[in-house]
Amino acid sequence: MTEDHFPPTFVKRMQASLGHHWNDFFNAHQEPSTKSIRNSPFKHLKEISATPVPWATYGRYLSERPSFTLDPIFHAGSYYVQEASSMFLEQAFTQTVDPHKALNVLDLCAAPGGKSTHLLSLMNQDSLLVSNEVIQSRASVLAENIQKWGYCNVVTTNNDPRDFRRLEGFFDVVVVDAPCSGEGLFRKDANALKEWSEDNVALCSQRQQRILNDIWPSLKAGGILIYSTCTYNESENEQNLKWLKDEFQAESIALKVKDEWGIVEVEQNSMKGYRFFPHRVQGEGFFISVVRKVNDQSETRLHTKNTFAEATTSVKSRLSEWILQPEEKKIINRNERFQFFPRNKTQEIEFLAKTLHLLSAGTYMATAKHEKLIPEHALALSIALNTGQFPSIPLEKSDALQYLRKNALTFVPEKKGFGLITYKNIPLGWVNVLDNRMNNLYPSEWRIRIR
Repeated sequence: MTEDHFPPTFVKRMQASLGHHWNDFFNAHQEPSTKSIRNSPFKHLKEISATPVPWATYGRYLSERPSFTLDPIFHAGSYYVQEASSMFLEQAFTQTVDPHKALNVLDLCAAPGGKSTHLLSLMNQDSLLVSNEVIQSRASVLAENIQKWGYCNVVTTNNDPRDFRRLEGFFDVVVVDAPCSGEGLFRKDANALKEWSEDNVALCSQRQQRILNDIWPSLKAGGILIYSTCTYNESENEQNLKWLKDEFQAESIALKVKDEWGIVEVEQNSMKGYRFFPHRVQGEGFFISVVRKVNDQSETRLHTKNTFAEATTSVKSRLSEWILQPEEKKIINRNERFQFFPRNKTQEIEFLAKTLHLLSAGTYMATAKHEKLIPEHALALSIALNTGQFPSIPLEKSDALQYLRKNALTFVPEKKGFGLITYKNIPLGWVNVLDNRMNNLYPSEWRIRIR
């Protein structure tokens, strides 16, 4: 990449901003992007060593990029491929809220799921995450990645930000990773460079303010808003923080950042933010800030009446054996599909089901068919699965990939019924073992299509 590849107005602004560090910034764009993943707290392979991302407990830098598509544990939700700078969300969250409390948290612009899966790893499992995406096609990808992560304390929604005005004072924490002009992605995404323009920057800034204006009423008084972008310019970052202060009297919250991390703290109009440059950190361009809502806010009152259809006593008894800590879970029946979520968040989930467009809530665990309970794929990936209730069928990598391609496996175990396919002791999904064959129950829409 030469300097001519950058838009001239971008070069002029960044040279003025960075001064003699411009050359370092430019040279960083001649290097390949860093490769990083974030492990699941419950499913990752502890024997694999990699360089830690310093601000993220389960973040790891990779020395080379493997074929994630051909890695079975990737499909099992053992890790999420995520850019390292954006993992700083962990510091913004854990330094400003008590993660041990039962919170209501919203990830507003959530697809494809990096921040939502990260929040689930940080939150108390008695908390509830609403993971939202406004674009329908991206929302389906989000729902898939949430399912792979395996937590039941999450609701996936497909709503415009203005819809959340109906949820006054509902959330303790709101995360807005706002759609932006993408300047921080120039090194890794050629399309971001092609699509950039000053007009698009201005359009993004206006859109970001609309999003913040729409979402603000849903945040409780004293609640925390975490705002981030993957761009450098002030109009989408510092100026939006100033707008939040002027419009809503938002209070900036400072974070503790170690010098050796290379993150640049900025402050304008008493509002603090944190900027990531690729010549200073091992990651891409990123900006994040945290504010507190200090003005009064009315709160939504939840109705106590429960309209969810309960599973029958006999079905509930059988299904309770399939999951860990069933006494803490609410099992409901929706059209003969059974799902569970945290019992203490039943009222909240019922309210959300009536107020928003829900794609999923909690974890689907079984479908009733001809008096049989057929386990759902989401249950196989759930961290609440009681693996001792099902015969395990361990596979080597070649057979695991055959399974993930939804091909027939060449052997038939002796024990009949539903079996749990595993790879390196991590569940991948279900099979149904019959007399002379084994039916592959991996979801058709998820199957691997490359060889």
